[in-house]
Amino acid sequence: MVLFSKLLKSHDKPFVKSLKNLLGFTPRNADLYKQAFRHHSASTRYDVKEGRISNERLEYLGDAVLSSIIAEVLFSTYPTKGEGFLTELRAKIVSRENLCELARKIGIEDYLEYDKSIRGNRQIIRAISGNAFEALIGAIYLDKGYDFTKKFISKRIINPHIDIHHLADKEINFKSKLIEWCQKNRKTIAFEALEERRQGKQKSYLVSVVIDGEEFGRGEDFSKKKAEQIAASKACEVIFRPQ
Repeated sequence: MVLFSKLLKSHDKPFVKSLKNLLGFTPRNADLYKQAFRHHSASTRYDVKEGRISNERLEYLGDAVLSSIIAEVLFSTYPTKGEGFLTELRAKIVSRENLCELARKIGIEDYLEYDKSIRGNRQIIRAISGNAFEALIGAIYLDKGYDFTKKFISKRIINPHIDIHHLADKEINFKSKLIEWCQKNRKTIAFEALEERRQGKQKSYLVSVVIDGEEFGRGEDFSKKKAEQIAASKACEVIFRPQ
């Protein structure tokens, strides 16, 4: 049995009005946003070309759009910082934990559509909310375009809800997180030193992280430990990206 959100009405007008309150603008295509909030457990329509009409494709698109916009914002915010710093900070912002918290803050949960069996499972609903957040970004991008989506993320997400400078100072041990995941999933992991480069009086280290023989990310820094963290953060972006 499917549990439909109290805000998903049979007619678009109440839904569009509610969306305007949530997002601060009137959507053109209400169906895109309905799809963004629809978990695959609630998807009953089937199309041979598109697959189940859930939010999974929009989530995929939103993940890419969000990552691109955050990269742009960080590039402008920190004009003197290197690639490693920017990559690690972006990974913090688009982490599963942070996206789930952002979804909670803006009130996405009230709009979710999912199977009745999930009701009451706070952990699953929280995860669904984070995925729906990315799908929502995908819907806004298709409905309004890249520039509008960038303004939306800056004004409605980053400014009120994300303290970028605080996150920049927050330590997240991506290496430990990655090692723990590999142990849990019985995978081999190695951090390999690829190159040492002399830059003036300093020496930088180029490191790769290899999982089951496949390279998942590289990092470079004047500290070998920091280079490993950067490589691990890139690997985490790949591994923990929604499928």
